[in-house]
Amino acid sequence: MAGIGFRLRELMRADTLSGVLLAYSFAGIIGSGPWVLSIVGILLIGFISTDSSSVPYFVGQFQISVTYLMAISLILTGPLQLIITRFIADRVYEKHEELVLPNLIGAICLVITVIGTLASLCLIYFFAGSVLYRLLMLSGLIILSTIWIVVIILSGLKAYREILLAFLLGYGITVWASKELGKFGLEGLLSGFVVGQGILLFMLMVVVFNSYSSNKLIAFDFLRRNQIFPSLAITGLLYNVAIWADKFIFWFNPQTSTSIIFPLRGSELYDLPIFLAYLSIIPGMAVFLLRIETDFVEKYTKFYGAINGGASLRLILEIYEEMVATIRRGFFEIIKVQGMTIVILLALGDKLLIWVGISPFYKVLLNIDLIAVGIQVLLLAVLNLLFYFDYRKDALYLCFLFLASNIILTFLSQYLGPVFYGYGFALSVALTTVVGMVIVSKRLNLLVYETFMLHYKSGD
Repeated sequence: MAGIGFRLRELMRADTLSGVLLAYSFAGIIGSGPWVLSIVGILLIGFISTDSSSVPYFVGQFQISVTYLMAISLILTGPLQLIITRFIADRVYEKHEELVLPNLIGAICLVITVIGTLASLCLIYFFAGSVLYRLLMLSGLIILSTIWIVVIILSGLKAYREILLAFLLGYGITVWASKELGKFGLEGLLSGFVVGQGILLFMLMVVVFNSYSSNKLIAFDFLRRNQIFPSLAITGLLYNVAIWADKFIFWFNPQTSTSIIFPLRGSELYDLPIFLAYLSIIPGMAVFLLRIETDFVEKYTKFYGAINGGASLRLILEIYEEMVATIRRGFFEIIKVQGMTIVILLALGDKLLIWVGISPFYKVLLNIDLIAVGIQVLLLAVLNLLFYFDYRKDALYLCFLFLASNIILTFLSQYLGPVFYGYGFALSVALTTVVGMVIVSKRLNLLVYETFMLHYKSGD
């Protein structure tokens, strides 16, 4: 996201309050991306008032359906997300940007073919509901999966206004269309969501086509053997499964969930607090975008540029110290901003829940989730640094730890009872983040030595 970050940082250089607020607002929305904005959308649709007594029932079915669409699409595209990210980053670094667009189209075709086929079989043989409902679920899954892939390429663009407009219009239309079509029941609500997401995807593709050009329509270079990094694919899968593992455990435990539309189950007790909590990461993601993805990348590029350019050891060490200081400052700012956000929301817990029409009974779980998702922003920063320095195995081990600890601790929390719900996810995120920060610290301490040794060996 450095491309967007550099443009947003220009707003801050105006040294005005409005410039800073605009920069952080844009960064929060763009940095959070479709993942958080989708949560905003389905929650807003849930708050829509209507005279029809049957709609609340359909809204619950709709929210669970969309939640599953988000979960499955993120998990299925997880391996490809990191592979295509690495491919695009390498091509941009090599100044072969003409390869970006055709390979993006290739990745989209792969997603549509593979996920479309798997989803069609599952919807035909395992799902209840009308034919229209199944078709809408299939369309929604394909559109969301495609959006996750397209968003990858947007991170390197500087057209933040166009991207922001696409997000706002796309999700605005999603909420409006679902409201207008809600009178037609579950299929109407889901139709509104699919239409809105389809428009969002179209607008994002327009931004991409305006930013890149190529003589080829489609390419699958990213699937060549020398372009596939198995560790990245596994890491992408593990991370996305880890994020959703605790939710699936609560969904498919009969004591903590109810059947919605076979085979989909939901846990109102667990789902509402965690999704509300995810809205709190917007300030933290703004700092992540502006400090880690932008300030750090600038120092990172300068550091390796100095090494490749044959700069003196003294200059390289000075740049290295600047880069480490930037990383440290980025972590501190995330902790400061996200921590302040959490404290405010903890203080407003009861009032916030009443305002959104949710029982204060959820306050304790909401408080735990607020802390958990705040720590998750730090985990994202840790993983981001490991990917930049190409410590792929470390990132893989961290995501495995995240998944394993989340599963074990979530089952333990269910065994201990409702008082401990949410602690499984929170402790797993905290454990993984602490271990990750220790790894990053050790790697940074050895970075200069390892970099020069690798150059020396390659020179031999």
